[in-house]
Amino acid sequence: MISVAQALDHLFALVSPLPVEEVPLRQANGRVLGAEVCARRTQPPFDASAMDGYAVKGVEVERDALFKVVGEAAAGHGWSGTLRAGHAVRIFTGAPLPAGADHIVIQEDVTRRDDLITITADRGSQSHVRKAGIDFAEGDVVAAPRRLGAPEVALLAAMNVAVIPARRKPVVALISTGDELVVPGEAPGPDQIVASNTFGLAAMLERIGAEPRLLPIARDNPASVKMALDLAAKSDLIVTIGGASVGDHDIVADVAEDHGLDQSFYKIAMRPGKPLMAGKLGDTPMIGLPGNPVSALVCGTVFLAPVIRVMLGFPPAPTPRREMPLSTPLSANGPREHYMRGISDQGAVRDAGPQDSSLLRVLAASNVLIVRPPHDVARDTGERVEIIDL
Repeated sequence: MISVAQALDHLFALVSPLPVEEVPLRQANGRVLGAEVCARRTQPPFDASAMDGYAVKGVEVERDALFKVVGEAAAGHGWSGTLRAGHAVRIFTGAPLPAGADHIVIQEDVTRRDDLITITADRGSQSHVRKAGIDFAEGDVVAAPRRLGAPEVALLAAMNVAVIPARRKPVVALISTGDELVVPGEAPGPDQIVASNTFGLAAMLERIGAEPRLLPIARDNPASVKMALDLAAKSDLIVTIGGASVGDHDIVADVAEDHGLDQSFYKIAMRPGKPLMAGKLGDTPMIGLPGNPVSALVCGTVFLAPVIRVMLGFPPAPTPRREMPLSTPLSANGPREHYMRGISDQGAVRDAGPQDSSLLRVLAASNVLIVRPPHDVARDTGERVEIIDL
């Protein structure tokens, strides 16, 4: 068996960033920027008013000063003249500052009678002017790789970028294996259960930016597994679930090897998830996950997510961890790295209950994995442990 860190190194060696494609900005949410993008304009493109009020010369601003209102400026409709001494322009938020003006007196600080205003408050420290380029300037760069969400999409829109270079979404073929499985909605036989792993993994993959494709369940015979592998051949990554252990009915590794699999490793010193394998099937990387539901999803978090990130152009790195104090004690750990299902609440973390790798309800109630090193000693309340957010 190899360590989790060694397994990740092997997995990173199997994959590389996918090509970049052009994507309309309206479809950019959740995509990963594949190359830097430059602003095509300056924002704001002119000195603009940050408040509703009156544009004046700052040197003239003092309590009881009197100004004549000579025009009006609104967003999208500037005032074309040049401000003279003793004059003011009625201005609204977002409007271009008139030439000659450098200060906004907010409307609450004046009284107005016809075309005359009088300042009724002492001059404050703010000019209420947004200088041209205070947000960004033409040519400023949005660096890649970067996952795009609402703020980034808004920024690119303001930069007048209509099409972005994005990494192509990795197409991931998901293959569940086992005679005991039926898809949700079917009536299971007396010895069958409902397949859950592919649906959970598909949700995880969609969230991190991949495109999962659920293939038909492969039955426990070589012909069925071979057919599933053939159907997955044009994907960017093949993920099998189950059939990777050493039982008489666990035939995925043997069939894949007959199909040309160049195996990188098999078995990891972790729990849950010991029977995990990986390699290349021709030019396509393949990962064989364990069949227990919790094992598959934990391995998806620990291994599959970092692999997808590399395919999207991010540097190779494990799933991020952070530290939290324990709210209840933990007993000593065994010889394998343990990813315990845990609950983070009010600044501390505790185990979520029984850690059997078949218990999806416990996993669904968890919001973190508590990472226990091999042979970790018993931990008391208040001691800090590493966690992975789910």
